[in-house]
Amino acid sequence: MRYRITKLTALLVIVATLATACEDEVNIPRNAAVVAVTANTSLSAWLDGSVDAFNRASVKTQSGKPAYAVITYEEAGETVRNIADGAELPTLWIPDDEVWTSVLAQRGQAVFQGNCQSTATSPLVIAMWRPIAEALGFPGRSLGWLDVGSVAADPSAWEYYSGGNFGPALNIGHTHPGLSASGASTMLAIVQAARSKTEAVSLADVQEPIVQASVAAFEGTVALFSQSPEKLGKTLQERGINYLAAAVVYESTVVNYGGGGENGIVAVYPFEGTFMATHPACVSSAASTEQQEAARLLRDFLVGVDAQKAALAEGLRPVNPDVALGAPLDAEHGVDTSKPTARFNPPSADTIFAVAELWQTSRKPVNLVMLLDTSGSMRGSKIDTLRGAAVQFVEQMGDDDYLTLIPFASRPQALFEHQKVRDVREQAIEEIRSLNANGNTSLYDSIGVAAEILARTSGSQETNAMVVLSDGQDTSSTRYGFSDDLVTVASDNDTTVFTIGYGEDADENVLKRLSSRGRGSYFSGTVANIAAIYEEMSAAFGGSAGIGR
Repeated sequence: MRYRITKLTALLVIVATLATACEDEVNIPRNAAVVAVTANTSLSAWLDGSVDAFNRASVKTQSGKPAYAVITYEEAGETVRNIADGAELPTLWIPDDEVWTSVLAQRGQAVFQGNCQSTATSPLVIAMWRPIAEALGFPGRSLGWLDVGSVAADPSAWEYYSGGNFGPALNIGHTHPGLSASGASTMLAIVQAARSKTEAVSLADVQEPIVQASVAAFEGTVALFSQSPEKLGKTLQERGINYLAAAVVYESTVVNYGGGGENGIVAVYPFEGTFMATHPACVSSAASTEQQEAARLLRDFLVGVDAQKAALAEGLRPVNPDVALGAPLDAEHGVDTSKPTARFNPPSADTIFAVAELWQTSRKPVNLVMLLDTSGSMRGSKIDTLRGAAVQFVEQMGDDDYLTLIPFASRPQALFEHQKVRDVREQAIEEIRSLNANGNTSLYDSIGVAAEILARTSGSQETNAMVVLSDGQDTSSTRYGFSDDLVTVASDNDTTVFTIGYGEDADENVLKRLSSRGRGSYFSGTVANIAAIYEEMSAAFGGSAGIGR
């Protein structure tokens, strides 16, 4: 089981920058009633154009002020976390489901409750490559949540169905339940299927031992965690059938990322039932009267015929009855609007919190080796940023994860080797805060030492991962040189390798080859985004991000 990285947090920084640039470019009227909108990322393809159309339509409030919307995108759990941490409230929030306003209310902000209207819908589905779906009996055989999980958990069953044509395992991906509503819904769907009910499950249902065993069995098969269904869809599209067999996303994601075709992606609608994202636009009661009015004008615009046609074009099911279902919501794009035949009732806020917690105990622990470049070229703001980011990363790791911490300069030095995080968390944080930048760069030797440690500590019940951060080229290694052998040994033992090239002198060729062979990701780090990248990595490893503990 591998945990993957996504770049959503860094993307949000870029989106915010572009939004600011767009504000300057179009010259927002000084007297405008500005609506700050936060929407889930699966709506970006639709809302980018629709919000732009709204802004250009010169819609005015009753007092004659032009209404103008500025939009950013983040997953529902991220919004809850950010607002709870003191982020500014948006005027209009569009999460996946209205229950998230109750989740936020339990974190102290009830301002979005009771003033929501659905803008478009999309069912949660299992996006699967058609050849794999057909090997499992699609479309003649109805597939369910527990079916897919059972085949993924049983190598012999997978060998039987696949004929050995699609790798040794049925690799599944879904989003982080603490950050993304689709991830929480995935966990709840397993609970619903295990309890054989479509009405909303209770907190007692989530706590049933047989239910928790079902969730643990399913989670034991997951090969990829992501921060958003859009990133999962993009991963399916870019990395192909040999990288990821299936992912739990929204129907609209299937349409937008390679749905349909003989060898494309199809939407599997589990026979037990599924959740329907309603994308409610919820107005904040804390906003000014005029801002609330402008937000309602935008909401009315979004459910109008033109905007609903635009939603349909992006694979969303319109809520306006004057807009009929049609392409691209069709078989040609891998979807079937006659399904799902069974829908789960919306959950409660308590069950969302419960499954986010359950996920933390169900996932495999991570066996992580973290390599931190402390050479002289890291002096100044670089080492300060590295220390802060690494501390944040360790803080978010699970108690049962394992940590090996190796700062490296002229030589690597292992401060901790395969220690349970619960036993060394505070000490590790103190050690990281005391790091200073001096000496040369022993990049290759450090990678080799990390691989040796993973080789002797690897276990079947752990997920091996290596994180490498370096801002320069190797200048002092004596044991290892860069070669295919080093790349191979780094990715042995089913290790996922993540690399961050920090600064203009970073050896991108080496770092990219390592991450590619290790089926991980390479990031170009800067002083501005290195902490964000570490936050993403923590989320991908199952860290306590979002609405979790």
